[in-house]
Amino acid sequence: MRKPNICIFISLLLLPMLTAAQGLDPRLDLSGPEIGIQERLDEYIPQDIVVIDTEGIPHNMHDLFDKPTVIALVYYRCPGICSPFMEGIAEVISRSDLIPGTDYQVLSISFDPREGPELARSNRNTYHYLVTKDFDPDGWQFFVADSLNIAKLTEAVGFRYKRTGFDFLHAAAMIFVSDQGKITRYLHGTYFLPIDLKMAVIETAAGRSGPSFSRVLAFCYSYDPAGQQYVLNVTKIAGTLILFLAIVIFLALVIMKPKRQQSNTTQP
Repeated sequence: MRKPNICIFISLLLLPMLTAAQGLDPRLDLSGPEIGIQERLDEYIPQDIVVIDTEGIPHNMHDLFDKPTVIALVYYRCPGICSPFMEGIAEVISRSDLIPGTDYQVLSISFDPREGPELARSNRNTYHYLVTKDFDPDGWQFFVADSLNIAKLTEAVGFRYKRTGFDFLHAAAMIFVSDQGKITRYLHGTYFLPIDLKMAVIETAAGRSGPSFSRVLAFCYSYDPAGQQYVLNVTKIAGTLILFLAIVIFLALVIMKPKRQQSNTTQP
């Protein structure tokens, strides 16, 4: 998704229609995807979720929300999308002028109940090493949880995944939460721009929620569970363009017909 120029142009062209048709609110889809992310903007993280840190110490999740917070749901043994997702987080932390631990924080949480604090600690060391600037290690923390707390959290944020053998099929997104536990924004994919992170942090700090431009781009891209990556959804884009052109032609005919009738009536 590093070169979505065509998709950006189409999204800008069709944004008014997409907004009217979808409201940019995926909660209109009551069933939701089997694998993917159904956004829960303006909803709140339950206050009884407990996560376990790299030292095996349990924490009530709400006690951690003392600043704008990014929740990154992964599993640490993941052979697919988790690695580029976490690398993308490390890269945007490095490139952004925001200070993790001061302006915002990231909580990476495993949704695999089989994983323990040792694996979380190993991943913390690996991905902290990829950050190319000095930062407070507490600005990016790593956790695990049991199956009950995982189910509460993934349901609360709309994170849908499916187990296949030892592994899972799942999507990836940075999920922003305010200090009150309110879900304010999702940044989808594995590559993030510093400006997107900054805007999301600023609006989360103010308690405002809303779709980012990445949410519009998500209309053009679909998650491929088999390939564990986001791919351009040509069918959806083509269908939207056809619908858009059909509406334009229909409106043109409706507008032009009265003009022709008026011109005919004014002739001697």
